[in-house]
Amino acid sequence: MILQRLSIINYKNIKTATLNLSPKINCFIGSNGVGKTNVLDAVYYMSFCRSAQNPIDSQVIRHDQDFFVLEGLYQKGDGTEESVYCGMKRGTKKHFKRNKKEYKRLSEHIGLIPLVVVSPSDSLLIEGGSEERRRLVDMVISQYDRSYIEALNRYNKALQQRNSLLKMDEEPDPDIMSIWEEQMAAEGEVIYSKRNAFVNDLVPIFQRYYQNISSNRELVGINYVSHCQRGRLLDVIRKDRFKDRAVGYSLHGVHRDDLEFTLGAHQMKREGSQGQNKTFVIALKLAQFDFLKRTAAQTTPLLLLDDIFDKLDALRVEQIVRLVSGDEFGQIFITDTNRDHLDQILANSSHDYKIFNVEDGEIAEKDV
Repeated sequence: MILQRLSIINYKNIKTATLNLSPKINCFIGSNGVGKTNVLDAVYYMSFCRSAQNPIDSQVIRHDQDFFVLEGLYQKGDGTEESVYCGMKRGTKKHFKRNKKEYKRLSEHIGLIPLVVVSPSDSLLIEGGSEERRRLVDMVISQYDRSYIEALNRYNKALQQRNSLLKMDEEPDPDIMSIWEEQMAAEGEVIYSKRNAFVNDLVPIFQRYYQNISSNRELVGINYVSHCQRGRLLDVIRKDRFKDRAVGYSLHGVHRDDLEFTLGAHQMKREGSQGQNKTFVIALKLAQFDFLKRTAAQTTPLLLLDDIFDKLDALRVEQIVRLVSGDEFGQIFITDTNRDHLDQILANSSHDYKIFNVEDGEIAEKDV
């Protein structure tokens, strides 16, 4: 999938912009805080119906404005075009349209335009809680398996209902409790199966990318940890119902799943340097790209690289540049504060490219 043209009105600090984009490499250069990341976030929004940085839609509307609009014109691999529109006024719900036809459910859009973003916030995958790592897994699987989203929604509804019962002052009805536990278990087993298959497929791809970037200097791994591995999920959920009642929420289930990241025989979060941590998440995201390329909508995902070169030594930067300059990657969006790394990428690539200067929300294409 190629984003040919992006129009932005009142999105974050960008008042208005219409960008005619390169089908291969698009570079956005500017100081910190001028709006480079906001351009990439607008591209992200067009794929996921939400901002990568702020889940509250009204807060992406430019200050002192009443609405925002994003429009994208895409070209599929077979040459046909897809138009995507999103608009929202303050105090109303957002409208998402594909080829001028509004979606009944936003989940129908997820996966149409597969996308992978690598950004500084990815450090939370290592340093943050398990919800960050589950979100990564959910985001990838949801882009190629719609039944996964549906199972996840049903599971979360049952979890919410069970938690409501656990918080009650009076003793909850055991029959009603059992109904929600059975639904949690049924949907949870489906979710576990799909997550487990995904992780098993992803790990060797991830390890290959890490070895390439680090020049085989370290061994890394990913282990999937789930309560489903303790036995039948319904039994696991019911086992500690008394303890759940005491704390007021469900302690067991796939909502507590996690990924354990390792460096050698140790946990990455305890042993990894800043450069190793960054290499880890970049390799993880490139593996995610590789996986989606083979599964999601049978099209090459968009790749967004937001300020990724900081805290990496020259060898790792060189290896990343070599990887993303290859033919296996499609359209790429890159931000940086200076042209040094971008010039390396462009010098190693024979592909078409465009460079945009960003300053205080104003975006101007440079002559190249």
